[in-house]
Amino acid sequence: MITRNLTLSLDAMGGDNAPGMVVDGIGLALARMPHVNFLLYGDEKQLIPLLDKVPAVRSICQVRHTEDVVSNDEKAGAALRSGRNSSMRLAINAVHEGEAAGIVSAGNTGALMAMAKFVLKTLPGIDRPAIAKNFPTMQGDCIILDLGANVQCDADNLVQFAVMGEAYARKVLGIEQPSIGILNIGSEDVKGHEQLQQAAAMLQEINLPIRFHGFVEGDDITKGTVDVVVTDGFTGNIALKTAEGTARMFSNFLKEAMMNSLLSRTGALLAKKSLSKFKGRIDPRRYNGAMFLGLNGICIKSHGGADAFGFANALDVAVDLITDDLNDVIKEDLSHLDEMHPESLIKP
Repeated sequence: MITRNLTLSLDAMGGDNAPGMVVDGIGLALARMPHVNFLLYGDEKQLIPLLDKVPAVRSICQVRHTEDVVSNDEKAGAALRSGRNSSMRLAINAVHEGEAAGIVSAGNTGALMAMAKFVLKTLPGIDRPAIAKNFPTMQGDCIILDLGANVQCDADNLVQFAVMGEAYARKVLGIEQPSIGILNIGSEDVKGHEQLQQAAAMLQEINLPIRFHGFVEGDDITKGTVDVVVTDGFTGNIALKTAEGTARMFSNFLKEAMMNSLLSRTGALLAKKSLSKFKGRIDPRRYNGAMFLGLNGICIKSHGGADAFGFANALDVAVDLITDDLNDVIKEDLSHLDEMHPESLIKP
């Protein structure tokens, strides 16, 4: 439960189903976040009629008009140059200017990262922000990073990701001593390329109370072998998309099997409650809201195809990071790293 008033800025025009799903998402989140107000950046001609239909939502929203929108297929560099008055950019500016505590957008991922990094900058000690996301496992939830922001990473980047992920698992997921693993092609110490080997060596000697498990493989993610999975953005994005596709395939196969005959349909009816629980457990909308960790401000990326339920969960993620003061925790942890490797781990 939120214990203090705060404001979120929203790119109200970002996403396949915007702006309707943004307004509906706020409505779904109202009960969980009664102390949150919203700045909605977008076309007032579209937004105000939607808000007028829901007085409870209208009362906590302020519309900031702009007709400019970053398209889904726009290149990050082009959006950065030409999107100064876009709903995405103005929502990010609100965080930089102190009007909002965080920003949520379902718009173009590359543009959002480029704009957020340009406007908000990175935290001291962080070279590159990482996209991070909760992931369901057989042991609960874990966090995976990076999921696509950085195709190539050196050892320093991976160590910084580990520190940020550990802080998130400890503060937001409530795990007292989170374990950290580096995603690799094998769990043996000799596996992997030089950057992975160097990062593992650094984490074994790090001047922080981090519980480093070692290397983990792809199937360790769903096993819940570790609480934090660290990888480069290229590998992480492939792993995420593969897992999401597998979950959808499995759900479709199960549905087909349950509808295959009268007997199976009867069984499905009898097991309706359990099947509903199963569906909810693997519903990707529950895990919507990727975090751009390492920025000097809270920035959350909702899935572009999210519906209102998914967007409401992205709002939850933003509020969690703000109320748990995650960036302050990360900065505190990073401040200790220079005691060991000032020339490599902490860069001005």
